[in-house]
Amino acid sequence: MGWRRWVPGLSAIRQYKIAWLRHDIGAGLALTAVLLPVGIAYSVASGVPAISGLYATIFGLLAYALFGPSRMLVLGPDSSLVALILGIVLPLSAGDSQRAMALAGMLALVSGSLCVLAGTARLGFITELLSKPIRYGYMNGIALTVLVSQLPALFGFTVKGDGLLNEAWAFVVAVLAGRTNGAALALGIGTLVLIGLLRRSRRVPGVLLAVVAATVSVTALNLATRFGVAVLGPLPRGLPTLAVPSINAGDIVPVLLGGFAIALVSFADTSVLSRTYAARIGDKIDANQEMVGLGAANLVAGLFQGLPISASASRTPVAEAAGAKTQLTGVVGALTVAALLLAAPNLLRNLPTAALAGVVMASAIALIEVADLRRIYRIQRWEFWLSMVCLAGVAFLGAIPGIGLAIAIAVIEFLWDGWRPHSAVLGRVDGVKGYHDISRYPESRQVPGLVLFRWDAPLFFANAEFFRNRVMAAVESSPTPVNWLVVGAEPLTSIDVTSADTLDELDHNLAKAGIRLCIAEMKDPVKDKLKRFGLFSQFGEDRFFATVGEAVSCYLKAHAVDWVDWEDEVKDLDGAASS
Repeated sequence: MGWRRWVPGLSAIRQYKIAWLRHDIGAGLALTAVLLPVGIAYSVASGVPAISGLYATIFGLLAYALFGPSRMLVLGPDSSLVALILGIVLPLSAGDSQRAMALAGMLALVSGSLCVLAGTARLGFITELLSKPIRYGYMNGIALTVLVSQLPALFGFTVKGDGLLNEAWAFVVAVLAGRTNGAALALGIGTLVLIGLLRRSRRVPGVLLAVVAATVSVTALNLATRFGVAVLGPLPRGLPTLAVPSINAGDIVPVLLGGFAIALVSFADTSVLSRTYAARIGDKIDANQEMVGLGAANLVAGLFQGLPISASASRTPVAEAAGAKTQLTGVVGALTVAALLLAAPNLLRNLPTAALAGVVMASAIALIEVADLRRIYRIQRWEFWLSMVCLAGVAFLGAIPGIGLAIAIAVIEFLWDGWRPHSAVLGRVDGVKGYHDISRYPESRQVPGLVLFRWDAPLFFANAEFFRNRVMAAVESSPTPVNWLVVGAEPLTSIDVTSADTLDELDHNLAKAGIRLCIAEMKDPVKDKLKRFGLFSQFGEDRFFATVGEAVSCYLKAHAVDWVDWEDEVKDLDGAASS
């Protein structure tokens, strides 16, 4: 395979079936009806000139067709990235459209580079480190931020505000001051309602119908002149040239942070959508290649004056419903958009910005997750509140700090589970095979002088001291003087230097008290680590047992204790009956 494994589009061309051609062309033309208005809407909402969204759509789709592994996925500007891009572009560009395009392009280059590097380093698993409640929290926060940011455009005016609370307050003040444009509001709400009514239809392009209806209304009724309805205006004719966007030295740090957040969010969305559609058509998707494909699409988009892009949960179903078979659908859509820019750039010049706000708000509403959060609230309330903290972080701190907070919470959540894991002292329950947690089975019996202790987690630096304390507590709470302590290590999947040293110290302390430390059911890879650390030879092979039962049998042979096992009694009765 060599380098060709990173360019799956080449293999797709060789394996292409001519019978798919008419399906892909038809689906591509149908897809164009959504690519145009949505690309424009998300670009404007991100604080970037409308044309940037179309450039990103064209070149992002072409690049993904070559480097992306999914046959079905459609990429483009997306509502999940709007708040992230806006949070960087708006304060740094200071209203300069060219600077806004340069900043957006550099964000695409940074996020794309990070995705490509992570994909080639096989780090495609990193987004799985964010739990579902945390993902819900930051996506709900982003959705809320986007909704508030689009309210002024929906009502036909503009406001200045930094952050959710300031924007919301500025909006309320403007409405109370009578700045609402009734015609613009009617167009925006009409767009929002029509998209909502047609959202479940997979064959009727609700976004296109709503945008066309709004544009026709403005043109036919001359609403821009008569009522001051703000419109998109003409788009530049032609296609952009290849160029590296230029930004100021002071922009570097916020752009790097923003690019990282965009890479994380865009890949999280893309990987979930990619796996969903791969399962539908029986494909297998390599997460690392998916990251490379997304990164390549963003790199190319950034080099051609586009903004960051992601997989689209609204455009991909359109392609699927139209009969798409391969990424040729996206190529056809991209080329059609390019042809329209060359031949008819004024096609949407009368598109009202209120309608664009309606398009973006409809997508933001679709991001909001409520039903599953209700389920999480019922079954694990603390994870629900984690989600709410992430939502508040994104909404009130801003999109970029909010994503940072979400990552920090994810790390803390992971460490907390491993820092204070479950452990148990085991006993024998009559009539039940094996050894079980005595706190769950109060009727269980413990072998005199033997403590069976189970540790239900990897052993590492953060929980090593807790492990030692729990073991000593088990020894102290034993109803009889302890001769052996056996650690049931079957759940123990790893050990590090810090915890190995703690285990060494524990062994010496127990030995001083006349207690033999043994280990049962330890996995071979963990034993290999103990061998490297020198602990295996220090303990001796005779202190490692394949099962807890074997350790108990060995202990009973070495110590004369008053103990009768119920299984032995059953065997004796069966033997007496057979004789």
